[in-house]
Amino acid sequence: MRVASRSLTREQDGISGFLAYPAAAARKPGILLLHHAHGVTADLKSTVVDLAHLGYAALVPNLYHMLGEPAQSHIGRGAELQQRLNDGEFLRVIGDSWRYLARRADVDPTRTGVLAHSMGGRLAIPFVADTPEVRALVLYYPSIRDEIETELRPRHAFDLARTLKCPSMMIYGGLDHIAGAETRRRLWESFQANGQAFEWHFYSYARHGFASPDSEGYQPELAAMVWPLATGFLHRALVEPPLA
Repeated sequence: MRVASRSLTREQDGISGFLAYPAAAARKPGILLLHHAHGVTADLKSTVVDLAHLGYAALVPNLYHMLGEPAQSHIGRGAELQQRLNDGEFLRVIGDSWRYLARRADVDPTRTGVLAHSMGGRLAIPFVADTPEVRALVLYYPSIRDEIETELRPRHAFDLARTLKCPSMMIYGGLDHIAGAETRRRLWESFQANGQAFEWHFYSYARHGFASPDSEGYQPELAAMVWPLATGFLHRALVEPPLA
């Protein structure tokens, strides 16, 4: 399959990020990839290309860039940036990115989902709660803590996950230093309560960031093992249903 890819800019495209898609003009399912705290790193661009080779139009928006941070990646600055940028700002530019992808002539918006890592996973839950058009959600170790609601983070995933209207997959590790055992339990219960199909994949030896080469928790063998599970779930949710 021949794949096309290019960087997107606010000036030319209205959003910043990286896009890849099968070159054929036929309508195809779409995937919005939400980045971790490091920003749009090289491995996420590779993931977008890999998804295009599987038949998806895939986009990873540069959320930081759209909120005034010009660099492509921000390794080591994620905590600082999240203390300055509130969830409402993040969700606004995620919405802009979703609309850009879903309105492409070669994308079927009824077969479009979200794949998210860490910080992106935390943000994906309120975004999907607010966007019933999302047809599938895959979360790699969302960076969720059992914390009080604040002006920066006014709505908690424990409440929002109960309202989701699409199939979901969650991938966590027992050595995750952000989401502890009690947080994972409560999140599992919240997803179970929404009545949608839900897959929970747990690896006792997995660390936070196991799929990210820029993370101290990187575990490449585990990342390679989990990838077919994630793409299989997306295929079942976005490709297998009959055409409308």
